[in-house]
Amino acid sequence: MAGALASAMLFMAPVHAQSSPMSLSDRVARLEQQQQNQDQSRTNLLNQLQQMQSTMQQLQGQIEELQHQVQQLQDQSKAQYSDLDSRVGRLEKTGTANPAAPSSSAAAPAGAASTASAASSATPAPAAPAQPPAESVAQKGAALKAYNAAFKSLRAGDYVSSSRGFREFIQTYPNDALTPNAFYWLGESYYATTNYQVAVEAFKHLLDQYPQSDKVPDATLKLGYSQLEMKQTDAGVATLKSVVAKYPSSNAAKLAQERLHRLSQQAAH
Repeated sequence: MAGALASAMLFMAPVHAQSSPMSLSDRVARLEQQQQNQDQSRTNLLNQLQQMQSTMQQLQGQIEELQHQVQQLQDQSKAQYSDLDSRVGRLEKTGTANPAAPSSSAAAPAGAASTASAASSATPAPAAPAQPPAESVAQKGAALKAYNAAFKSLRAGDYVSSSRGFREFIQTYPNDALTPNAFYWLGESYYATTNYQVAVEAFKHLLDQYPQSDKVPDATLKLGYSQLEMKQTDAGVATLKSVVAKYPSSNAAKLAQERLHRLSQQAAH
């Protein structure tokens, strides 16, 4: 009985040996597979890092371009504000410096008193220079005050208040000399808040109704900018080219050329 049990144990030993840990070749193959997996993971990670670096470089380029555009807009706005301030100053002087008409009650020379008295019945006295109606002067003062208030909001960056102020100015004083400028700054207020469609309407109204305004070149430029922001690329490019063609010596033409140059560079890439 003991011999039979020993024989059974002897024959079971190889079976137990076969279920022992992996052979050396299997272990090497497993380690190689793990190494390949790690190498693939590192490769994927490296590719992701390279993609992130490329994206960061592109974003940096876009940031630099936006900074350049902001600087240009700031420079342009400073020049426009300075020009407008000087014109507003001239308007203020024009509105307040109304010389008084010569007094009709001034004493005549003593020697001519009897002659003037005799002639008064036959010859009508010359009419005194017409004085502007007090209401007209007051209205001009009120219009200028309303315009300055809206423009002050614009310079402070309060574009909601400035757009409201310029709209009210246009509605209240549609025939004022500053109404074309009000339409331009209304468009600027909308453009600054990315309301490009409404900005386009304001700029187009200025161009259609006031073609002789000195704001026409700038309004055309900003119309082109707005069209580009609305992804109307063909229309925007055509509008900017018209600025260069019609107003070649203006600052607006210079800015239009710079924008067209950047667009051509972007298209080349």
